Amino acid sequence: MHGFSLVAILVAAVLVADATVAADAASVRISIAKASAFLASQQAEDGSFAADIGPAVTGLAVTALVRSGTSPDADVVRKGLDSLLAFRQSDGGFYTPGSPVANYETSIAMLALAACNADGRLDAEVAAAVAFVKKLQWDEGEGKDEADASFGGAGYGRHSRPDLSNTAFMVEALRSVGTSENDPAIQRALVFISRTQNLPGPHNPLPYPEKNPDGGFYYTPANGGESQAGLTETGGLRSYASMTYAGLKSMIFAGVGRDDPRVVAAVEWLRKHYGFAENPGMGQAGLFYYFHTASKALDVLGEDSFTDAAGQTHDWRDELTTAILARQRENGSWVNANERWMENNAVLVTSYALLALANCRTP
Repeated sequence: MHGFSLVAILVAAVLVADATVAADAASVRISIAKASAFLASQQAEDGSFAADIGPAVTGLAVTALVRSGTSPDADVVRKGLDSLLAFRQSDGGFYTPGSPVANYETSIAMLALAACNADGRLDAEVAAAVAFVKKLQWDEGEGKDEADASFGGAGYGRHSRPDLSNTAFMVEALRSVGTSENDPAIQRALVFISRTQNLPGPHNPLPYPEKNPDGGFYYTPANGGESQAGLTETGGLRSYASMTYAGLKSMIFAGVGRDDPRVVAAVEWLRKHYGFAENPGMGQAGLFYYFHTASKALDVLGEDSFTDAAGQTHDWRDELTTAILARQRENGSWVNANERWMENNAVLVTSYALLALANCRTP
């Protein structure tokens, strides 16, 4: 266990605040303890988790452990954070040199820094990371003005275009370290986020929503538009749940109100596709990313119940917690039988599941 006490992690996880769920609180505590112990068992001698693919999985694991009840002073967290800090570059980013996913990796690192920075000792690293991700944002610095479909977004460098997933991670990371919703970078991101919604109107003047005006969200409007869920029969970019929750939470983080037509349309789409048996629109692909994103969006939406299109009211915290616990393996981990987006990686998926369980706790 590399100097980390299994008893300590079990006690820390058991002390996490009770969840008000039908999957009783004791079951949730046991699930979190088993998952936390599994993550600790997967930590390398240098403190990293899956370092061969960069710092992101380490960042997610550290964030998941802390948010689900492990002390930031625990060995597993301290060593993980030290490993993460070893990826820090002179420009403030957290990535391996030449990485095409530096925005994603740095945004995830910022979430971990925020989780471990109650005493302010990481303020310098946070400030440099904030400046780094802002520099990567597609805006005037890349020769893009607001008329361009790429404006305000963030993405993977290898694709030469921004996307909603990366932009959502960037916005949440910025907000997690105290960036104002009115910060220019977040308001630029809101321009891009609004253009990933199938909602015709002043916030999305692009042609895609007219072909599928259902209020949901797709992957990107850039480079001709793309949805990971494919096209509708009319040639529109198909909406799907993980991106719709990503769009919803990002709009809320950017200060968009509940009565704004964009939020109203997104919530209405989610009412029609509510459930946790799959990632609606994508089946089992990206299921745990969906659990993580949905839990965060519903948490920041600020309601403990969610009413579907049929008028049935759901305790979403209870239902999502139950869905997650039902999929946990005996060794405490989770994996997805659908390998898309690396969801065959037990450390990555277990981190998503722990973060979702943390978001399901009653505030």
